[in-house]
Amino acid sequence: HYFNKSYLPLYNYYMHLTTPSTMSTINTVNFVLVWEEPLSSQREESRGVSPAHKEWRKVFLNKLRDCGLLQEQKEVIEAKTKITFVLLSAPWSVLCYYAEEISLRVPLQVNIQVFTAPITNWSAQIFSRLSLPNLLSQDVPNPPPDFYTCQFRNNKLQRFLGSNNKNTFFKTSQRHQVLYEILARTAYGSVKRGEVGIDRLITEQVFTAAYPLHEGGFRLPTPPVSPQSLVLREILYSYWATWSSWRHYQPLDHIREYFGEKIALYFAWLGFYTGWLLPASLVGTVVFLFGFWLMATDVPAKELCDSGNSFTMCPLCNICSHWNYSSICVTFKAGIMFDNGGTVFFSVFMSLWSVTFLEYWKRTCSVLSHRWDCSEFQDIEERPRPEFTAMAPMTMRNSVTGAEEPYFPHTKRLNRTMTGCMVIILMVENLCVHMCLVDVCFCVCAYVCLQAGRVASISGSVLNLLVILMLSKVYTSLARLLTRWGERHREQSELQNVSSCYLFVVFRFIGYPRNYKTLFGVRNEDCGAGGCLIELAQELLVIMVGKQLINNAQEFIWPKLRCWWQKRKSSHWPKQAREKGGDEERTEVQEEEVFPWETDYQLLGCEGLFSEYLEMVIQFGFITIFVAACPLAPLFALINNWVEIRLDAQKFVTEYRRPVGERAQDIGIWFPILQVIAHVAVLSNAFLIAFTSSFLPRLYYAYTRDRTLTGFINFTLATAPRNYNQQHTPCRYQGFRDADGDYLPEYFHLLAIRLTFVIVFEHVVFSIGRLIDLIVPDVPEEVELKMKREHYMAKQALAENQVKTLRS
Repeated sequence: HYFNKSYLPLYNYYMHLTTPSTMSTINTVNFVLVWEEPLSSQREESRGVSPAHKEWRKVFLNKLRDCGLLQEQKEVIEAKTKITFVLLSAPWSVLCYYAEEISLRVPLQVNIQVFTAPITNWSAQIFSRLSLPNLLSQDVPNPPPDFYTCQFRNNKLQRFLGSNNKNTFFKTSQRHQVLYEILARTAYGSVKRGEVGIDRLITEQVFTAAYPLHEGGFRLPTPPVSPQSLVLREILYSYWATWSSWRHYQPLDHIREYFGEKIALYFAWLGFYTGWLLPASLVGTVVFLFGFWLMATDVPAKELCDSGNSFTMCPLCNICSHWNYSSICVTFKAGIMFDNGGTVFFSVFMSLWSVTFLEYWKRTCSVLSHRWDCSEFQDIEERPRPEFTAMAPMTMRNSVTGAEEPYFPHTKRLNRTMTGCMVIILMVENLCVHMCLVDVCFCVCAYVCLQAGRVASISGSVLNLLVILMLSKVYTSLARLLTRWGERHREQSELQNVSSCYLFVVFRFIGYPRNYKTLFGVRNEDCGAGGCLIELAQELLVIMVGKQLINNAQEFIWPKLRCWWQKRKSSHWPKQAREKGGDEERTEVQEEEVFPWETDYQLLGCEGLFSEYLEMVIQFGFITIFVAACPLAPLFALINNWVEIRLDAQKFVTEYRRPVGERAQDIGIWFPILQVIAHVAVLSNAFLIAFTSSFLPRLYYAYTRDRTLTGFINFTLATAPRNYNQQHTPCRYQGFRDADGDYLPEYFHLLAIRLTFVIVFEHVVFSIGRLIDLIVPDVPEEVELKMKREHYMAKQALAENQVKTLRS
């Protein structure tokens, strides 16, 4: 019913536009639909081309014609395949109707100067205050103009700037939005069964692709021309996507103009996050170098290295032999680089860094959303998704706009959401079983390796990385399926509120000689000789750095291979092109000429921003949750993100078909996820320092026994129980137990200190974070004034038009 209401007023109003004489030639192509068919009927049957698909395609194209869209078909005959391109264009009347329908914002024609504030950041402000030249800035040609805007109204057409020129009044990206809105809401079958929209048709393989065209090529013309003569795609490639632009700010206004607000906000957030990683990486590097200095001056390290045969340690496994504690001198010193007093300071620093980073991003996001006219998008302007509209069983009045909109009852959504949650629990359970089996395999491998603990630990980290990479693909696909089926999100911004967060906390229950704990009959593995923190640092480096290298290699190589294969299939055969328009049909052989819609068809379809955001959010979790174990994590993240920005820019400019520009007010659900990670990071770092690091035991020993830490090694070692020593060589192990295996008072003293440290740590950090939240306003004061001023100007401009109409 919702769709039929949209069609009825259009059908009679635009019937005169669908005559053959009008459709014979399209001057401006706004959108392209593509499908492929085998040439022979036998191949057609073997390829499984369904007659239902042909009928759906015919109905869909007819309804697009009824909506007033101009169509022109072009066929390209290759060796075994016929490729049909449908070129779509919207006439002025259709653009105006749907521009008002989807609340497009257009510039107001007001006789007053437009106050625009340049996009600045903390680095630009620092250079300005120091009166230094900003080497990060660059002069990008043809900056998009900035105007006061308001929602388009057809009866107020004369009040909008440029309304006298119908060819340029709506921007190219706005025309794409109008065309996609029509394509997304057009039904081709039963609406109750969800047979609506171009996305469903592509999923059903009725169409192969649907995309707007790029604006020309991306390579600079030869011979060189002035920068002002470049088209927008050439500007983005030259000033953004090339590797030589790595040290420059991103041209966010140009990105928004070409790709839309949603993609521009992603790159704005990525650049903002990368810039904030710079101070974090500098502090982390200083803390790491401080660990190097401690390696040469640490008293317990010297004591251990000079102990000789003084400490005979118990076997690490059931078939291992006794060993001397002094044999791990190098490993113990390496552990000091990651386990020292500096890590406590760095954990507090990174906890406050994450809170401050998120607060200042909210300010930056509010500036950008206002600059790009998206401040009220989610509350007022965002429309229901066509898929949601098709499946919604009822309508309800919007409390903000007062309009009747499709509605899905919360009880039905809750039932489906609960089912999805049960599936997620089973997924996590399955993954935990995989991790346990991996640990058992490494325990078995440890028995047959000379350097059992180190080989098992490194191999475990590598295999853990491989398991994460393999299962992440499966779980991401399943998560998307569950979200579409279960939660019935109303708007597109809600649909993309999908998140996956994997956090494994491993508790090691080891026991002591003669009373070791087992898992599946295999003795639990203790931390390595250098301590648990160095093993966690190794795990973090292998997974984080390894995942980043693999992802960057995939993003650099895989799209290029796919593009090469796509072009290879269609560019090496002489093609026979047929143009269909009206009553005429023209056929010609093309040897060299390739039209823009064919060139863009050879590119890859844009897969959205989900995987891009997910990769960065997981990285943010690594550098905040486990920063106590690896101070160099922010530095590796900084290097990766510098590469990531250029790789993503190249993909969108040179390798992807142009995506439909989508509006957005912020980065969506990813911001609350980042907030949750920042809070989890505080607790994680507190527990890591308290229960994994040797910081508190050293502090306790210094204040209760010897401030120089002399004798600390002997303090941390317990003697094996008597019943064990009677059958084996007397040995030592790490722990605070007596000769009978019972806990010493020092164990309970340390336990109380550790719990107190966790409480004090998180209270102090959360209190300072809350104070930062109160001090730093979410919206800058100048932006609030500009918003009030623009609302007033829009009201005055439209009110003036109403007064003139009444007088006339």
